[in-house]
Amino acid sequence: MNEKIEFSNRLRDAMVKAGYVASPSVLEHEFNLRWYGRSISNQAAWGWLNNRSIPTQEKLQVLAEWLKVEPQVLRFGEAVRTSIQQQKQRWDEGVGYLERETFDAFLKLPAPQRKIIREVILTFAKVHGDAEVPDTPGKD
Repeated sequence: MNEKIEFSNRLRDAMVKAGYVASPSVLEHEFNLRWYGRSISNQAAWGWLNNRSIPTQEKLQVLAEWLKVEPQVLRFGEAVRTSIQQQKQRWDEGVGYLERETFDAFLKLPAPQRKIIREVILTFAKVHGDAEVPDTPGKD
């Protein structure tokens, strides 16, 4: 699906869940009550609701606060937030004292040595195939 379509669907859903009619006139009115910048037009609100445009970050934050939705969920969807939470949980649960001590030592190394260590680790990860390994920047 298109990014603008997905955003419009999430905005419409959030408005309905918050008890509002998902219409451009309602969106224009309610948004402008909360926005301290130049007011948006009915046409701008229509564009947000009808797959034509996505508001700027500042306006998105106002929408999210008004509709009681996390800004990143309104902008990118629940799947992105879930993915980030899963990665964070894996990091929090999978890293013990020894790994943290190793990371600290790694961060104290000069950049050229860190690059070598990173390449060694990524090579081992590719060989074992257990994890997705990002491409090493600068290698073609």
